[in-house]
Amino acid sequence: MNQPHATTPASPAGSCVIDISHHNGKSLDFRRARADGIIGVIHKASQGTSGRDPMYAVNRAKAREAGLLWGAYHFATGSDGARQAANFLDAVGDARDVLLALDLELNPAGPSMDLAGAHAFVVHVFERTGRFPGLYSGHSIKELLGSRKDPILANCWLWLAQYGPRAVVPRNWPTWTLWQHTDGQVGGEPKSVQGIGPCDRSRFKGSEANLRKLWRGG
Repeated sequence: MNQPHATTPASPAGSCVIDISHHNGKSLDFRRARADGIIGVIHKASQGTSGRDPMYAVNRAKAREAGLLWGAYHFATGSDGARQAANFLDAVGDARDVLLALDLELNPAGPSMDLAGAHAFVVHVFERTGRFPGLYSGHSIKELLGSRKDPILANCWLWLAQYGPRAVVPRNWPTWTLWQHTDGQVGGEPKSVQGIGPCDRSRFKGSEANLRKLWRGG
C-alpha cells in the first residue's frame, strides 16, 4: 500500500497563524499578539448543527481593531453535513475576507463526521460563498482516506494538524497550506504568543503576501 509522503519542515519564522476558541479565555490582547508576529487568527465559530462559540463576535471585533486577519472554523460532528454548514455560515456572519475552515477530527462527545458529511459540508459552503473552505485534520483524514484520493475534498486547501518534526501529508494534497505544529503544550516551537499565552499555532507555507492572498480567496 502506498504511504503518505513526508515533506521537509518549514521554518519556525512562518508560525504566524493561531487558532483559538472560548477556551482561551476572555482577556486576550490581540495587539500584543500582532506585535509578536501573528498575522492571522482563526476562531471557532460553531459546532454541529446548532452550537455557537460565545466569544466569536467579541474576539472578531478585537482582532479586526488590532489589524489581524480573521478566520473561522467549524468543529464537525456526525450530524447532517449540510445543516452543519448552514449553522457555520450563520455563525460567521459577513464572510467577506474571512478564511473559512472545517475542523474534521475525533468528536469526543459523540459521532464524528464521515466523508459523506464532509462532502456535504464543503459543497454547501462552496455553493453559498463561491469558495471551498480549508480542511483542518490530521489522523482523522489519514484514517478516512488511507492511500485513496478524494476529488471533492481535494478542492479544499489542507490545514494539517501534526505535532511531530515532519509534516506527513495525505496523497490527496500535494502539500500542506497551514501546518498546526503545536497545541501550546506539545509540538514544535514557538508554543506561546504574547497577549494570548500557550495556544494552537500554525505555519504558513509561503510568503505573507501569499497568506493574504489565501485570505482573500485567491
